[in-house]
Order: sequence, then C-alpha cells, then structure tokens
Amino acid sequence: MIFTDNGIVLLRQDFREADRIISIYTRTHGRINARLPGVSRPLGKLKALCEPFACGDYRIYVRRGGVIGTVTGGKLQKIFPHIRTDLKCIQLALHCCELVMRLTPLHQPSEEKFDLLYNALSALETGGAHSAFAAAFTLRLMTLAGFGLDHPVLKIPSDFWKKMHEDEFSSLRFSDPEDLLSLSKCNSVCKRFLDHYLTYPLQTLKPMGLEEREILETSSVESLALEPARN
Repeated sequence: MIFTDNGIVLLRQDFREADRIISIYTRTHGRINARLPGVSRPLGKLKALCEPFACGDYRIYVRRGGVIGTVTGGKLQKIFPHIRTDLKCIQLALHCCELVMRLTPLHQPSEEKFDLLYNALSALETGGAHSAFAAAFTLRLMTLAGFGLDHPVLKIPSDFWKKMHEDEFSSLRFSDPEDLLSLSKCNSVCKRFLDHYLTYPLQTLKPMGLEEREILETSSVESLALEPARN
C-alpha cells in the first residue's frame, strides 16, 4: 500500500549504516513509524524530512502486514526556523513532540491531535516560549487522549482553567500573583498525571513552567504538594 499524508516528525533515530527511522504524526493515519533508507549518506535525499518537528507531505509504502513503513518521497512544508534559533523553544517543541509520541497509540488517526501539535509549533515559531506553554499543551493533549478533567482541581479558578484549555498559546502570559499560583497548580496536575500514567519519565521532562524560585515567591504555593487532588 502506498499513500501520501501530511505529517510532523516526533522522533528520529539512526538505523544501520545510513538509514534513519522516524516516528511521525500524520493527519489522516495517526502516528506511524517509517524508515528512510540511505538518507544519512552524503548524497542522501529527504534529510530535511526526517528532522525533529519538521512538517511535510510524506509518501509512504507499507508492505502487507508490515509494521514499519518506508518513506519513498515527500515535500517539505515547514521546518519552523525561528524555533531552531532559540534553545527554550527547541526544548518546548521537542517536549510537545515527545508527549504526542508517548500519549498516542500507533495507527489511530486524530486530526484534532495533529492540529494541536501544529498550532503549538506555529505559536512557538511566531510568539516564542513562555512559562504556561508546556502546561497548556499537556492539558489539551490529555483531553484529546481521553485523560482530561471535566472540572478544575486544586481550587483552580474555572475561568483560568478554561483559558489554559481554549485560549491561544500566545495569550497565555501571566504576571498576576493569583494567575501564577493557578499556573503552578496546573503544572502540578500535569506532573501528577505524567508520573502516574507513564512507565518511565519523559526524556524532555524538565521545569518548563515556573522556576523553583518563582514558585517559592508565590503565596501559598508551598502547600500544593500536600493538597490532595479531587477526582
């Protein structure tokens, strides 16, 4: 079977002497693992199509009963060049890609998840990184993956909870102490979920929301770790 689909690279690994294997999230086929034969050779083609968080159209061949496809061609659409010039943006982009890879099953399409990842990368490209980005992306992916919470927990205000789930990523920049407190609680919700659901930690999981010194400066945040979450 041969098909063409729009996809975003989640992970790239070297394979054998000159091949690479990528995990891509496609718009109409879901998450797919595919091999790019000979791409690491000096004259190898399609190198740009296997870079992390690159977006393009992929022509993929899958043998009957096969698990891993073969990329036979493609066209690069967007490589998000401004993200690649900022270390924080790179870290957040890789974190979003790893979350999608770890929280989505193979071969189960979801255009909503594809759009979430694409919109997040586009927001990083144009608006840069900020402290609420990782938590907002995680909460939205949790909802699309069936792990979302119907109501706020840890006494997070409902309007703030709605912002984190629905507002544009670029607008989620907070400076008010109450908003910073609510953001730190959202970070706590995400961390609890990932610690409970994942069998091993994310490679990109690092403090991407409030820094520790900022948390300590926010009133009453020290009690968050002791406050039980409500189902």
